[in-house]
Amino acid sequence: MNLIDGGMQHSNLFLHMPLFDEITYEGYAEGMVRKYKAVRENQPCQILSLNVIRKDEEIIWDALEDMIKRAIVQAAPNTHGVFIFDLMTVDIHNEVKTFKVGDLATTIINHAAKLNDGQKRLVKYSSVFGLLQKLVTENWGKITLKSSVEVFADKPIFLDLLIKELLKNFAFVHGPGILFLNDLSQKPLFDANDAQQQGRLKKVIDDQIPQSIEFVPEVYIQDKNGVRELLSGEVITGK
Repeated sequence: MNLIDGGMQHSNLFLHMPLFDEITYEGYAEGMVRKYKAVRENQPCQILSLNVIRKDEEIIWDALEDMIKRAIVQAAPNTHGVFIFDLMTVDIHNEVKTFKVGDLATTIINHAAKLNDGQKRLVKYSSVFGLLQKLVTENWGKITLKSSVEVFADKPIFLDLLIKELLKNFAFVHGPGILFLNDLSQKPLFDANDAQQQGRLKKVIDDQIPQSIEFVPEVYIQDKNGVRELLSGEVITGK
């Protein structure tokens, strides 16, 4: 299933990334880390992404997640079968102000009606992107929500520890790889003016190079200020 066909390239997850010819979802790598396979100019690439929010903004995420759960509960009785709704990304701070439970519920119901057993559809509502999968047909409806936003409990200066842990997923990958940290915080974790944080991040990136035989994973951090690639220091967009 090519997620580009459903508009995933325009989600807040991929909007500023290179334009791919194909993006497929491969589930979870570990914990809350999602795994995608992308193809560009016939070259496959593994993408690992993690949605994260800082600890002091967790209450905002909890409020939005509760509204999404209410939409799921509202939609379920109007479907016929057992479904999984895998929430892939959402603009937390904007949606918490404008989100309408009934609208997402209706969108899910409409997509569910078009699915046969085993099929999946990419559901889009505002900035919400989720994968709806039908497991089996029943006379009743049940939808299970899977959502993954990791709460970063450390001080921002220790952002390198998270990057270091995530890079372990590429230890045995023999091909192009992208690590994408999608910071959904209103106050971003990445601070270009924090010399100590930047020094720690640079060390993590420098340390991985000798361990990479052929391909060094590209590490991107995206937040409300833009997208940065840590190895080259390139600012794709933003401040």
